[in-house]
Amino acid sequence: MFPMLTLLSMFYYICLRRRCRSGSRAESLGGRRALVDLGQRSTLPVTVEVEQYAKEVLDFSSHYGSENSMSYTMWNLAGVPNVYPSTGDFTQTAVFRTYGCWWDQCVSGPAPFHRTPPSFHSRDFLELAFEEQVYPTAVEVLETYHPGAIVQILACSLNPFTQNPPADVRWEVLWSGEPTKALSPQARQFSPTIRPISFPTNLLRLEVNGSMLDYYTELDAVVLRGVRERPILALYKMPMIDISDLSDGEEDLSETGGALCCRTATADHKHNLGNGYFDKLPYELIQLIISHLAVPDLCRLGQCCKLLQQHCSDPLQYVQLSLQPYWSRLSDAALTHLQPRCTLLQRLNMSWTGNRGAVTAAGFCSFIRACGMSLVCLQLSCCHFLNEMCLEVVCVTCPRLQELDLSSCDRLQPHAFTHITKLAHLRRLILYRTKIEQTAMLSILTFCTELRHLNLGSCVMIEDYDAVVSLVAARCRGLVSLDLWRCRNLSERGLAELVSGCAGLEELDLGWCSSLHSSSGCFQLLGRRLHRLRKLFLTANRTVCDSDLEQLATNCPALEHLDILGTRMVSPAALRRLLQACPRLRLLDVSFCSQVDARTVQELGSLFPNVSIKKSFTQ
Repeated sequence: MFPMLTLLSMFYYICLRRRCRSGSRAESLGGRRALVDLGQRSTLPVTVEVEQYAKEVLDFSSHYGSENSMSYTMWNLAGVPNVYPSTGDFTQTAVFRTYGCWWDQCVSGPAPFHRTPPSFHSRDFLELAFEEQVYPTAVEVLETYHPGAIVQILACSLNPFTQNPPADVRWEVLWSGEPTKALSPQARQFSPTIRPISFPTNLLRLEVNGSMLDYYTELDAVVLRGVRERPILALYKMPMIDISDLSDGEEDLSETGGALCCRTATADHKHNLGNGYFDKLPYELIQLIISHLAVPDLCRLGQCCKLLQQHCSDPLQYVQLSLQPYWSRLSDAALTHLQPRCTLLQRLNMSWTGNRGAVTAAGFCSFIRACGMSLVCLQLSCCHFLNEMCLEVVCVTCPRLQELDLSSCDRLQPHAFTHITKLAHLRRLILYRTKIEQTAMLSILTFCTELRHLNLGSCVMIEDYDAVVSLVAARCRGLVSLDLWRCRNLSERGLAELVSGCAGLEELDLGWCSSLHSSSGCFQLLGRRLHRLRKLFLTANRTVCDSDLEQLATNCPALEHLDILGTRMVSPAALRRLLQACPRLRLLDVSFCSQVDARTVQELGSLFPNVSIKKSFTQ
């Protein structure tokens, strides 16, 4: 009897130890809940809740506005509300660059990465700093138009105003959800229930996904509420497995009995016990099964046994690698662990990663030198650790590179971009919101003649866009998409050369190019020359008129997306003829078109139900 009790006691002790190691926060708190509730709750100090608006916008992935103004920019989120509780399209709010599914459907959109976890919904982000560090009790986002895009709110342990930042910077999720669409475009105060964290913060990150929305979401202000003293729940921390923990150690196997399929024979046995049914499965089938795992799960599975470690370390599992979903945990150490597995790497997404010292330029260069020889696609959006050395290593090590995304890498110095000239096979180049200058851009166009997709949106340091598009027309005649969003010094002469040299263009974004005037005939020439046109943005060009739409209706039957927001010269009759002549049209933005009222939009919508006609408003 007593030996049995002793054995059961030992088993109970082991179970408690395992539960302590791997239990959730709720399970960890369970043993102490009575103590907290009965003994400590009455003695907890009374703290005053602090309410504060954002002091500064530190970083963001995109915005609708210009780099040289405040209209529709992320910088509008600093300070008290400008618009709320009013509803509508206001220039004093923060607006991201895209919405809905329209941009994903374009030929210029990049191919998705395999193994992106289904829980990762974020497409854009912004980071806000507040005056005082607090333990958050609530976060309130004032959404003034088409709410529902926010999918995640995070807090950081780093004080962005400190002179001595800590070596270990932690991000914790306060709230997360899936993309939604509010029932009404009316303004609202979004204040989800947030999780307690164990550190004070004055740095928040909002991640958004507007793919479900009918129009641009607009944010007016963000409120952080919190207390200065540490709440009792913050003393307990949820255990988390770091992506950096990719080692293949087996120190816990004896305790857990975890070597279910790779236990080795003892000295008394001459034969291995085998791997069970795994030995009967073809190698390729096991590879196919584990190919559905996310990267952290793949790394954890490799710690189970030697057989699975061999499968999970196979370079064929890492031909495509998206590290963007793990931006908050990626470090130099994680890249070092991944190096032996990525010798066949072809597509790599490191967008948003490595900021605030998590990844260094040296660590990135070491990884690229070891794994970059076969790279054909590299996405580095918002990677602020990048410097000239990084771009030089990429361009020297990756001679086969065809796609390079440097969007919003606004801290790269202008001279660093000259190294891109070494990528002779480049077909997609995204330079949105970078500091590239005209000289470097002309050099790139001279040597990278295979370009098919080029994004120069909001590149404010290019002085003469006419010279750039003239060389595009001469050297890149196979260009399929060109984004010149907010390129203010493009003239009618430059546009004429572009459409004459690149007759195969399918997408052209001339939004907010205010120097173009319809009276010169440039838009009519565009319609006559670009017969394959599928997307055309003429946003905020107030001179677009009926004759321009007539040319589009006559010569561009494949047109799918058209934005003529803000024009005063287009009539309802011209819109109807365009809709009749372009059966593939799916998106038509006529917001702030003075001749097109809400009744006209309703009538056209009933006649052409397959077209999403946008008509923004201001209360």
